[in-house]
Amino acid sequence: MQPTNRSSRILLPVKLWFVYLSLIVALGLEYIPSGRVPGIPDWVALVLAIWCVREPLRIGMGVGFVFGLLVDVGQGAAMGQHALAYVVLAYVANGAARRVLWFPLLQQAIHMLPLFLLTQVLMLVVRILAGAEFPGWSYFLSSLSSALLWAPLSILLMLPQYRPVDRDDNRPI
Repeated sequence: MQPTNRSSRILLPVKLWFVYLSLIVALGLEYIPSGRVPGIPDWVALVLAIWCVREPLRIGMGVGFVFGLLVDVGQGAAMGQHALAYVVLAYVANGAARRVLWFPLLQQAIHMLPLFLLTQVLMLVVRILAGAEFPGWSYFLSSLSSALLWAPLSILLMLPQYRPVDRDDNRPI
């Protein structure tokens, strides 16, 4: 019998309360005042993208819109800036979910990098249309850090689904 790795196991269904709890924690991380430090990931976009890829029938554009408005309000951004970007992110991530899940986590991160860049470009366009100045090219480091965090955060968010329904003292997980 060949040993199986964790990625080939069948996962338990995700609990919807856990999805929303992870999004609320990401929203809390987004509210932490960090100034203009480049490279800090957009936590809500990252967690939203993970759940849109993993659960495309349960998490989508409506959730992206609501959490986008909450980020707009919390950060004092132009109203609708994050909402628009998150709706587009959710739409594209839902559409790409079946294709992206065929790849290992590191290749998934490479596939998601353009989506994170698209999200930031949309937010930047709205900001510039509202009268803001171009923040510089370091603004786009957030997309790179989000892509780098894709694999570890995906593993962390999937851990509750690896638990067996019935506990067995002889089973390692």
